[in-house]
Amino acid sequence: MKTPVAHGRYLSDILDQPAALLATWQTLRQSDAFSRVRSLLAARKFERLVVTGMGSSFFGLHPLALEAAAHDWSPMLIETSELVHFYPKVLSRSALVVAVSQSGQSAETLRLLQQNANGQAVIGVTNTAESPLAKQADIAIISSAGSEYSVSCKTYVAGLLALSVLSAALCGDDVEQRFADLEGAADAAASYLRDWSAHVEQLIEAVRGVRRLFLVGRGASLAAVGTGGLIIKESAHFHAEGMSSAAFRHGPFEMLSPETMVVVFEGDQPARLLNQRLASEIRACGARSLLFGINSPQSACRTPDAGNPVRPVMEILPVQMMTLALAAIDGRQAGEFDRATKITVVE
Repeated sequence: MKTPVAHGRYLSDILDQPAALLATWQTLRQSDAFSRVRSLLAARKFERLVVTGMGSSFFGLHPLALEAAAHDWSPMLIETSELVHFYPKVLSRSALVVAVSQSGQSAETLRLLQQNANGQAVIGVTNTAESPLAKQADIAIISSAGSEYSVSCKTYVAGLLALSVLSAALCGDDVEQRFADLEGAADAAASYLRDWSAHVEQLIEAVRGVRRLFLVGRGASLAAVGTGGLIIKESAHFHAEGMSSAAFRHGPFEMLSPETMVVVFEGDQPARLLNQRLASEIRACGARSLLFGINSPQSACRTPDAGNPVRPVMEILPVQMMTLALAAIDGRQAGEFDRATKITVVE
C-alpha cells in the first residue's frame, strides 16, 4: 500500500525549479554585473575574500570558496551572524565581501550592511531586487527564482547558478564558457523531477524505520550536505545532521545501527572513491546507506550527469525528495512551518 504524499505549495516550488533555473540563467546572461566585478578587481587590490550568508545561503557558498582557493584567493567562509559579532576586524577596506541572502533583508544581513563603516566592497547575491542588500551592495547579482512559499528550494538552486558565474568572474575564468556550462541545468533538473512521485515512493521504502539520519560528503558536495540537513529538519521535522565524510569517521561512525541511515554524496574526484568506500563500509556495519550521485544504483538517488559546475544543483534534488518521503511517513505536509518564518528577523 502506497504512503500518500501531501501536495502543497512547497512541492509546487520544488517542481518549479527548472523554470527558476532557466529564468535565472537568462536574466544573468543579460546582466552587466559580472563585467562590473571584473572592473572592480582591476581598480582595487583586495587582500582577502570574505564569503558570508546564513542557512542554505551560507552552505551554497562552498563551491565558490573552493574555486576561489584554487585561483590564488584565500577565502574566509563565515556565517554572517558570527562575522558581524566576532570577526568585525576582517571587514576592512581591503576586504571583498560576497554576501548571500535570498531575501536580502534577514537580520544578519541588515546588521552587516549597517556595519560597513570601513567602506569594504560588497557583492550582494539575492533573489529580491528591491531588498536592502540589492540596493546597498556595490554590485548586486539578482537571481530570478520568483516567490517561494517556505523552505528554500528554487531560490537555493538559482542562487547556486548565480554564484557559479560570479565564481568564474572572481577567478578570471571565461564567464561566457561558464554560462555555456550552466545552460543545461534547467533541462537536467527537469529530467530528474519528471519522475518525482516514483522517486519519493522509492525513498519512502528506503527510510522507513530510520531514527537517525546523517548526510555526508566532501568538497563542493558540502553545499548539499549542509543544506540537506537543514531542509530535512525544516520541511519534515525529522532530525538530520550534515557533516563532512571525514568528520563522520571521527565519532559518529560509532552510532551505526539498523536504525541509522547515512546518505553519502559521491561527489567528484579526488574524493569520489573514498565516499563510495565509506558507503560500502557503513552497510557492512549493518547500517543503511544511500549513495547520491551519478553512479547511484537507485534511480531516486541518481543525479543527472550535467558536468561539474551543475553538480551542486543536481545534488540537492534527491534530498528534496527525501523531505517529501519523511513527511509522508509522518503523515505531515512537507514544508509547513509551525514556528519558523521564511525571513529571519531576529539575530
